[in-house]
Order: sequence, then C-alpha cells, then structure tokens
Amino acid sequence: MMNLFVISGVTGMTGNELARQIVKEGHTVLGFDNFFASSIHTVEDLLENRNFHFYEFDLNSQEQMEQLKTKVISQKACFSQLIYINCAAVVHTEHFYHVNKTFETNVLGMKRFLDQALSLEADIYINCSTSEVYSMNSWNEDGGVAEEDYITLANAEHSQRTSYATGKLMTEFFMKDAVLDNKIKGCSVRFANVYSKNELYPKHIIPHILVQLKEKGKVELLENSKVNRRTFLHNEDSCSAVLALCRTTEALDGSVYNVATDEEISIVDLVKLCAEKMGIGSPEITFKGYRAADPQRRLLSTKKIRERTGWIPQINLNQGIEMCVKEMGY
Repeated sequence: MMNLFVISGVTGMTGNELARQIVKEGHTVLGFDNFFASSIHTVEDLLENRNFHFYEFDLNSQEQMEQLKTKVISQKACFSQLIYINCAAVVHTEHFYHVNKTFETNVLGMKRFLDQALSLEADIYINCSTSEVYSMNSWNEDGGVAEEDYITLANAEHSQRTSYATGKLMTEFFMKDAVLDNKIKGCSVRFANVYSKNELYPKHIIPHILVQLKEKGKVELLENSKVNRRTFLHNEDSCSAVLALCRTTEALDGSVYNVATDEEISIVDLVKLCAEKMGIGSPEITFKGYRAADPQRRLLSTKKIRERTGWIPQINLNQGIEMCVKEMGY
C-alpha cells in the first residue's frame, strides 16, 4: 500500500518539490498553502495528477485546519502510513527581525499542525527547522557545526534577528517531546541556505543576485557580503533528504538533522558564478547596508544524516545555478 502525505506550505520552495518527488513514487499528497510567499505556479505540473490534492488553506485558520482534518480522516484508512510534513514558515530574511511576523506561523502553527497529526495518530511528523538556530556558532574548523554542538545565540541586546531562530528552536523541542512520549515517530531538519529554480520573489541571496543581474547588469549587496561565505543546497536535494528520513524508521527518534552541502563559496564569488552563467563578464558589485547578527560563515556537518540514511546531495552549485538561469530564460 502507498502512503498519505499531508504537507503544509506545499507551494513553497521545499513543499512543491517534496510533493513532486512523493507523487512520482506513487504516494498521495494532501497539500495546502496560503500563497504568503509563493504561487500556484510552482505546482501547476501537479494539479492534474490524481495523487495530488491542493487546498488554499492558511495554517493559522482554525476553520480551514478543521476542514483539512476532515479530508485526512476520509482518506487515511486507504493508506499504510499517514505522514505529516510541516514546510510552512515565514522565512524570508526581512521578517527575521520582526517577532510578530514569524511567531504565529513558525511556532504556534507548527504546534497546532503537530497536534492535529497526533490526534489522527499519524505515523510520522517531519518538522522543517533551520540552520539559523546556530546563530553565532554557525561553523567550526572540524568540518562544520554538528547537531549536538552547544549553541551561542545573539540575544535581544544584540539583534532581533535571533527571534526567528529561537522560534524554530522551540519547535524542535515540541517534536522531541512528542517522540519521547511515544506519540509519534519524527525528527527535525535544519536546512542550510536552500535555493530553487522557481523561487517567486528575490528575497534570498541567489534569486536576488540573478534578478539584479538580469534587470540591471550589476548587483547591490550588504556590507556583510564582503566577508560572508555560505553553502547552498538545491531544493531537490533538501527534499530527497526528507524522504530518506521518512524511509528510515530508526532515524525518527526526535533527533535533529543537518541537511546541507560542504561546497562553501564567498558571496562575492557567488555573484561572479551567476554572472558567468548568464554570459555577463566582470559584474559591478556595490555594497550598502549592514545586517546585525549575521554570521560570517554557515558550514554544517551532515555526518549524522549521511550515516543514518545514506543520503548525499546530488546537485552541485555549478549545476544548480545553471538550472536557475535556464528557468529565467537565459
């Protein structure tokens, strides 16, 4: 028998590709989104698939979540497993500094979605967290920061940015608590700098660079970008990691898993790479503004998920940027 997946934020960067990979395997998806930072365009290729069911629901609407619950109840008996995956999040960096813009969806919404999964006796719950929880300890010299490493957080005396990180960190405790109480199997996933060829808005660094190069032939970056380095994970790889965890029962112990690559690049070199793929030589780069509590590097160890599930990323940054540029029509 096939499985039934219930996915919040299904038209977002992680949700849409996750749904695509799931239905390709023959499973069924009940997905919903309120289009806060996405559109139906990202799942247009799935709308005619009989295994994909989309609803324009808001995670924070009690009435709509009750409707979703009714739909799940009507179908769950036809499947071998019921799997909830929470991809909904107020995630763009511009919102990190505003507690009220992130708390309801990222914390309360996740908890209500988890409570629904528990009430329906779902088999698995995957909680999409973030590498932002590492805050000022986002790298080390031993191959990247690990899940069990202690965290040094910038606090409200330094920057409001960490409000997003601490909210996501709280959801990891909810997840672990439910597993320790033997209510469900599940885990949390700390993604690092996921990107996609079909991001709707240029809010993250890669689409920001590509759009600026396309429209202006030059790029404006924050002052932080003069020294910042990052790794970038294609959303096809981030989603394959989630499914690898779903298939590995022993990994669903309430743990946290880093999902990232170890292919680190400076932001300045990232601009040059994007420009090269667009046929633009020596792009002009200007710097303006500063982002508080922005770590210089974010390098994560993925040893844990690799050892437990065998997952490894398949798309390197060069290939991924080419995919993004092609989607833009270059």
